[in-house]
Amino acid sequence: MNTLEIKTMPFTQSSIDSLHGKSYSDYPVVYFLNNNTLAYIGETVAVRSRMRNHLNNPERKSLDKMTLIIHEKFNRSATYNIETKLINYFLADERYKLQNKSQTADSISHDYYDKPFFNEELFNELWDQLKERDYVTHSREVIENKDIFKLSPFKELSMDQIELKVKIIDVCEKHINDDQPFVFLVKGEAGTGKSVVLSAVFNRIQELAKEKSSALYNSNNFLLVNHTEMLKTYHKIAGKVKALRKNNFDKPTPFINKRKKSNQKADIVFVDEAHLLLTRPDSFNNFKENNHLEEIMKHSKIVILVFDDKQVLKMKSYWDENKLLSLVDSRHSEEYILKNQFRMRASHKMISWIGHFVAKKITSIPQKEEFDFQIFDSAAKMYKEICEKNKKFGLARMVSTFDYVHKKDGETYYIEEDQFKLPWNTTEGDATWAEREDTIREVGSIYTIQGFDLNYVGVILGPSVAYDEENDELKIITENYKDTEAFRGKDEFDNPQYIKEKIILNSINVLLKRGIKGLYIFASDLKLRARLLELYWNRTEDYRNMKIAEEKSDYR
Repeated sequence: MNTLEIKTMPFTQSSIDSLHGKSYSDYPVVYFLNNNTLAYIGETVAVRSRMRNHLNNPERKSLDKMTLIIHEKFNRSATYNIETKLINYFLADERYKLQNKSQTADSISHDYYDKPFFNEELFNELWDQLKERDYVTHSREVIENKDIFKLSPFKELSMDQIELKVKIIDVCEKHINDDQPFVFLVKGEAGTGKSVVLSAVFNRIQELAKEKSSALYNSNNFLLVNHTEMLKTYHKIAGKVKALRKNNFDKPTPFINKRKKSNQKADIVFVDEAHLLLTRPDSFNNFKENNHLEEIMKHSKIVILVFDDKQVLKMKSYWDENKLLSLVDSRHSEEYILKNQFRMRASHKMISWIGHFVAKKITSIPQKEEFDFQIFDSAAKMYKEICEKNKKFGLARMVSTFDYVHKKDGETYYIEEDQFKLPWNTTEGDATWAEREDTIREVGSIYTIQGFDLNYVGVILGPSVAYDEENDELKIITENYKDTEAFRGKDEFDNPQYIKEKIILNSINVLLKRGIKGLYIFASDLKLRARLLELYWNRTEDYRNMKIAEEKSDYR
């Protein structure tokens, strides 16, 4: 037991009996049971007793192999950690459908003695061995870049996220029989982990809907998302998780139309990316009523909304606080705000710089840090660097503000900047845009990337994003914005110019917050490019001078 051991045997009573007297029979172990299509993953300190229980479980009857993962240094924190990681990796590997249920409410991401060894070194060795033995299909690097992995309902959650998950379940149990619709509003900016919590809590709600002892037993629940790319990911997850069904995931308009036709209310409806809900009729989307949220509330007992007004991208789905409050009765609602940034591995100063930038303020660029931030004088150079990062880490992509012509006519449209020319804003295929390998040769838009992570993102700030020299701030030229659909219905607003500018700034906010490890920026506007490069090189010079000063101080 000095090294990692992986023991596989038939899942039978005789195999269980053979474990008697083994040194690991009353020691923490991780295990998985499987056949060709199904798997169950667990951990225990009493392996024989646990396996006998599984053998008597009708659901496990079809599983025919038992694999034990053993290490002399295992403890309960370590085996729980590895069990949780295995569940998430198995889900994203997509070879098996999982029989696992949600982790317990107190299963939070926590530290413990020597966690880096178990969580990284040992787990990496384990996964590599499982792949070598053909128990799993994909490498860790491939899996970690998958959207199904990032939105897994089995992810370890932070304390705040666990608190939110428990709160939502409590709200659902408390208000499931109310006479009026109850709305629970989850607010948080891009990258605060809203969708991860939603995925976890919806899976748990669906499990409770099958438990006779639960107040939510037999409840009819749905998760809605007004985003084709994200709906693809939820459907993939549903195909691999026991409690979920693809028909429980839908877009708002089809959901509303189905409810009206059947004249049946849903019980609990989760709405991811609720800032994309329509706020007016839209014949293109076959929506004839006045407001998505209003209709969803009519056809649901409880509505859980995930909302960020800084990601509103169209006038036909324009939301602000007043618009929201006009529909949601404060007597029948609650809200919860997520604040911690989980996506970007950047300092508070870097996050703050982006926050100022999308408020049109141009401030000093923070000194160099682990998060790779660069300003480029050429889109072609930026693309070359993104290609290099994609070769090394995967999931590095180019994106742009919607400042280049694109029509839904089946033709290919291009972004052209100096020596740079690539097709852009394509949405072909069943896989999400970023996961398609060929999209390294394209440029994505807010519509292909909203809600998803990249390792590195190269952002082209197009001709709508210029520089106001007099005030040393961004100047938004709304006439240059080529997303004609975004401004449809502008005549219905008292302040259309303000809202147009806000939509463009929101789109910049969405694009700049996609990268986990790095953000690269190229500005099409010559004056803005020069100003950003000046700040960038001043930052580099300041950093260099600081290091020289530190070295002199150390020498003394």
